[in-house]
Amino acid sequence: MQDFTMRRITPEDVPALSIMSKETFYDTFTGTCTPGDMEDFLQKYYNEKTLLLEVTETEIEFYFGEESGKPVGYLSFKEEVPEFDEIKGKKALELKRFYVSKEYHGKGAAQQMISFFIDRAVKEECEAVFLGVWEFNYRAQKFYSKHGFKLTENRHDFPIGSTPQTDVYMLKYLNK
Repeated sequence: MQDFTMRRITPEDVPALSIMSKETFYDTFTGTCTPGDMEDFLQKYYNEKTLLLEVTETEIEFYFGEESGKPVGYLSFKEEVPEFDEIKGKKALELKRFYVSKEYHGKGAAQQMISFFIDRAVKEECEAVFLGVWEFNYRAQKFYSKHGFKLTENRHDFPIGSTPQTDVYMLKYLNK
């Protein structure tokens, strides 16, 4: 991707973020829950009002990955100190959301976006980066592993409506 850039999402971008969030979440998790649970989840978490609150929160940063000025993916992150033993008490950046539009899968956008995230954590002098990923999303786990993340024993519930689901945490130490 020649003209790929990362751009901080502004309040004016929220309508586009809402559309992309709904599309990419649906593409990732369709078939893993009931259609009603999916629709309720999308409307509850990816509506413009909710996303505007998140985008304007000073602790969370949202970025579009763009190809020639067109958003093709987005990510968000926040400095967190998780309670799991591997990095308890360390300065860490959590990748909260990371999605790429399906038509851009395999075209290099995800690699550039994850590199941006890791580089940002290094600049912030973080000791580690981590993320939660659905336990059955093996494609994503393989991608993160390729970029130095390791599965941990730590998990958290991430239900979609009444459909129980579990995320596993992956971790990457920095400057080691």
